[in-house]
Amino acid sequence: MRQIVLDTETTGLDPKDGHRIIEVGCIEVINRKVTDNRFHVYINPEREIDDGAIEVHGITNQFLEDKPHYQDIASDLLQYLQGAELIIHNAPFDVGFLNAEYMRVDSVWAGIESHCQIIDTLPMARKMHPGQKNNLDALCKRYGVDNSSRDLHGALLDAEILAEVYLAMTGGQTQLGLGERGTDGASTTGTKVQPVRQDRPRLNVISASPDELSAHQLRITDIETKSDQPSVWSQLESIES
Repeated sequence: MRQIVLDTETTGLDPKDGHRIIEVGCIEVINRKVTDNRFHVYINPEREIDDGAIEVHGITNQFLEDKPHYQDIASDLLQYLQGAELIIHNAPFDVGFLNAEYMRVDSVWAGIESHCQIIDTLPMARKMHPGQKNNLDALCKRYGVDNSSRDLHGALLDAEILAEVYLAMTGGQTQLGLGERGTDGASTTGTKVQPVRQDRPRLNVISASPDELSAHQLRITDIETKSDQPSVWSQLESIES
């Protein structure tokens, strides 16, 4: 299963007002494992960026002057996304902007939805945590995801963080190494693997009791009900059987 966690930054809030995409960041996840196959680009929007938007992401028109226009990257981005399941937080916002951009390139554009499936993590989080804040910062705090580098929004950084949040929300445990970062917001550190000590004493293996196995199965059922998909444990049990 190929999934792409996607985020954009824009000149303003609504493409209907002529606002444009200025940054696209994508993280590839295959079978719940984050890969090194990323897509990240800054885009010259051919218009001024709203002051309020600059306060959010810190990207200026001067910085974007020498960057490609959307039509220059449209084909590469679509090829990267083609056939994947897109994971987006508040998907109508990003999808609306993507479709508006592609409509400028191709007047008979049928919509990104015709090329990809889309999962919106915002309604998913609202269903799992009703009555609570469910923006990305709140989810990071809830799931113990380090977002200390997120002083400003950035498409690649936010996609990287959302990938870890999504995997945690859907029952997986992951570490993306969100420690040191380069100037473009990309992580420069990977998961640290500690060598196994050869001289450590043998561990006692204690088998689960029938009551514990029953409680475990109830927990798996609850996770699958909330996430609307099979849990990792069920998939492993299916493979082993």
